[in-house]
Order: sequence, then C-alpha cells, then structure tokens
Amino acid sequence: MLIGNVGVEPEVRYYEADQAVATLRMATTEKGYTLQNGTRVPDRTEWHNIVFYRRLAKVVEQYVHKGDKLYVEGKLQYRQYDDKRGIQRTVTEIIVDNMELLTPRSQSVVNQQQKPDNSHIENKGNDNVDNNSTEEIIAPF
Repeated sequence: MLIGNVGVEPEVRYYEADQAVATLRMATTEKGYTLQNGTRVPDRTEWHNIVFYRRLAKVVEQYVHKGDKLYVEGKLQYRQYDDKRGIQRTVTEIIVDNMELLTPRSQSVVNQQQKPDNSHIENKGNDNVDNNSTEEIIAPF
C-alpha cells in the first residue's frame, strides 16, 4: 500500500486485443522530524515504478495525471535487464491490484478534465499479462 504523488504523465501502451499497460513514477515522502537532542532529520522522498494492467491501465490513461495523489495496493515484482553497457540492472515495480484517486476534481491540472472524487477502483484476480480472465472493476463514475 502506498500513497503518493504522480511524478510524470502515465505512459500507456496497447498490446493484443485492445489490452493496455500503464506505467508511471510515483513519489512518496516520509516527513522529517527533530530528535530529542535537537538533530533535524530531513524529509525523505522515494520514487516508485508503478504498473497497471488492462482496465486499470485504461482508467489511469483517462483520469490520472502528473501531480495527482494516488493510493495504490499491489505486489512487488523484480525484473533484471542488461543496460547499454552490458551491466545487469534490477528494477523493482509495484503491480497494482487496487487504486484510489485522491485528488479532488478542483485540483486536477491537465486539460481542465474533471475526475471523480475518491473514486475506488479495484482489480480482482491475477494481473499477469497472459491472463485473459474477466476482472471486476468498481468505479462509481
């Protein structure tokens, strides 16, 4: 479970049979504090790679924009690849099963599009790309 701010416009790609995958970067911040001895611990921001499949990807494409606040639930996935110099890299991604849009309509910033307030969207089932099963989406809009 993470609550954070979308750092870039979501990137949405379509593959076979009108299926979609959306990726974005989301920032979460742990607020700073002061220790009893007066030492100041600064805010710490972490960036996360977030991945949405199928219907959730299409919802993200339509309603989620840079700067929006999101609540996401999902599972961690690790991928390895070789970069241009042949160095093996590992990427950690969060594969989203459930999300909630937390940005109110009045704060939506892209193209003056309106978004539902606190819309709850849930993807039940396996998020593997190969899975052609139907999924239940709960969206009150």
